[in-house]
Amino acid sequence: MAAFATRVILWQQQHGRHDLPWQGANAYRVWLSEIMLQQTQVATVIPYFHHFITSFPDISALAAATEEQVLAHWSGLGYYSRARNLHRAAQMIMQQHDGQFPESYDEMLALPGIGRSTAAAISALAFHQHRAILDGNVKRVLARHIAVDGWTGDKKIETQLWDHAESVLPLNNIAAYTQGMMDLGAMICTRSKPRCSECPVRIDCVALQQGRVDKLPLPRPRKLVPEKNSTFLLLLSGADILLEKRPGSGIWGGLWCPPQFEDAAQALKYCEQQYGTDTENSHAMPLFTHTFTHFKLHISPLQVQIKRPSFQLQQPGSQWFNVREALRAAIPTPVRKLLLLLDK
Repeated sequence: MAAFATRVILWQQQHGRHDLPWQGANAYRVWLSEIMLQQTQVATVIPYFHHFITSFPDISALAAATEEQVLAHWSGLGYYSRARNLHRAAQMIMQQHDGQFPESYDEMLALPGIGRSTAAAISALAFHQHRAILDGNVKRVLARHIAVDGWTGDKKIETQLWDHAESVLPLNNIAAYTQGMMDLGAMICTRSKPRCSECPVRIDCVALQQGRVDKLPLPRPRKLVPEKNSTFLLLLSGADILLEKRPGSGIWGGLWCPPQFEDAAQALKYCEQQYGTDTENSHAMPLFTHTFTHFKLHISPLQVQIKRPSFQLQQPGSQWFNVREALRAAIPTPVRKLLLLLDK
């Protein structure tokens, strides 16, 4: 029987993905794609990748951009710390590596936002270095192939999978093998309804032999997800809306959002304090929920129309935007949904 890696390489060459826009590209594009693909599906990433690379075609262009410009291009993709880290890393590369993405694995790890698997993927795909990756798709393939019992995020399980990932690396064709492992997880060894009959490593897949493919790997242990409530004040003056820039760290760091309050009473009190009796009307829009990795946010949008005096001073960190202009700014997904409703 051919070695595990040999079968993966042959399968990738015949059936894997060969038309992804970052394949066969330079290290910058590989790095960008790997960051975008963290926690995000390929189909979602592709249009963002094209838009991003058009505006920031190389590391120097990315480093020279403002954080606001970078976040605007990331708007809707989520996990915004990725964009902030990407921007900081580009500036570090310009300062410390003369604008050239470092080939050294250890130097990659020193850059913000790059962990062990991401550095290994860039090393293998861009520089053909002998490194094992262990992203979510690869964890699932290996966990089923050797029938690992447990959640792949558990440290002991993860260590076992890292050891196995490194033990099956090929001596040659590391880029094809690395891409093949990612393709297998995305196309064949999927979380639900895996296509085992098409898998190149099915013959010695222990989970398949034991009839446990649909049971492995075990899901993340369930935890009670905290729930939070927030009133979003959609403060309008004609076709303009007031937005506030969030602090640089934390949820939606550096993005523009409506003022947020515990409830509608607080929001209306704010309007009264800032704008006196010029509130013309207000009405509550339908509540909706936005789910983060670690909690759920129940958003109650409150739309208030005011007459904004020409002498009204702008609050620090806030800005009036035309609603359509705001849609092009760095805003999170729930805010985009609300602005699109207002624009209609």
